[in-house]
Amino acid sequence: MALIVLRLFFLLCAGGVSAIINSALPSGGPSVLPWLNFIVIMGVAVIMVVVDIYLPRKRIDTITSVYFGVLIGVLLTYILSIAAAPLLEQFGSADHARLLIGICLCYLCTSVLLQTKDDFRFLIPYVEFVREVKGFKPLILDTSVVIDGRIADLVATGVFDNQLIMPRFALSELQAIADSSDKLRRTRGRRGLDVLNRLRADENVDLQIFDRELPELAGQTVDLKLVLLAKHLEGKVVTGDFNLNKVAKVHGVPVINLNEISNSLRPVFLPDETFRLRVIKPGEGPEQGIGYLDDGTMVVVEGGRNKIGQELDVRVTSTLQTNAGKMIFAKVN
Repeated sequence: MALIVLRLFFLLCAGGVSAIINSALPSGGPSVLPWLNFIVIMGVAVIMVVVDIYLPRKRIDTITSVYFGVLIGVLLTYILSIAAAPLLEQFGSADHARLLIGICLCYLCTSVLLQTKDDFRFLIPYVEFVREVKGFKPLILDTSVVIDGRIADLVATGVFDNQLIMPRFALSELQAIADSSDKLRRTRGRRGLDVLNRLRADENVDLQIFDRELPELAGQTVDLKLVLLAKHLEGKVVTGDFNLNKVAKVHGVPVINLNEISNSLRPVFLPDETFRLRVIKPGEGPEQGIGYLDDGTMVVVEGGRNKIGQELDVRVTSTLQTNAGKMIFAKVN
């Protein structure tokens, strides 16, 4: 309702401006000139309102960068015109020179702020309105975690409300995998692209494609680029790659490993607890059978070799945590 009132007030103001301009026109001018003036001014106002209606989602950081860029450019132009006043007076068109300098400075300042707006989160707090709501540190996605697909389900639960960043070089790598001649790699790459499209379609997810080419990323491998980008943005790397996890920790960059999250969410069974399990194959021991929980945890059942295909009540004897996950040792209850 407030926007409707604002737009109507803006149109009334535009009509008032046209009336003021028409009142200043000479009385002996063409009779069609006031109407032409009114139509042009109201047409511009209507176009601005229509553009505002059809662009409902506006980036506050982009708007702020343009605002501060123009403001700084105007201030620099004013200071420079005062400092160079003796020099400009030698030219016959000093006002034209000031106008040219102002346009150039406004463009340069706005361009710099648009390209480096992520670096001004402490200097310009308006840029970080979204970050303040959706978490402080952004999450930089690795190619492997996008192909894995669990990140979309995890974000959908609302556990992560941080901004998600997909670097352009990682997206190019994902596209190369999707265009691979190998059928398995092509399938994995296309699944990764589908996961990204799913994240972009979710209105509650703030997913951004990072297009900037930082000087320190030139000539580095993709894994090292991710680590350096996370350090530059003061964010966290989200990955399922064991080697990237180690590289990030060496550089002191926080890492969110989806495999560790998955392992931590698996049910914990203490010794002497019982549960029901289907034995599906023989184990390595002479009397061992193997079964799996719903989350994929392997259960080694003593005395289960001769009961393959049956559902048994088993009792936990011990658990073993490995790099690959957790193993549970049990016996037939």
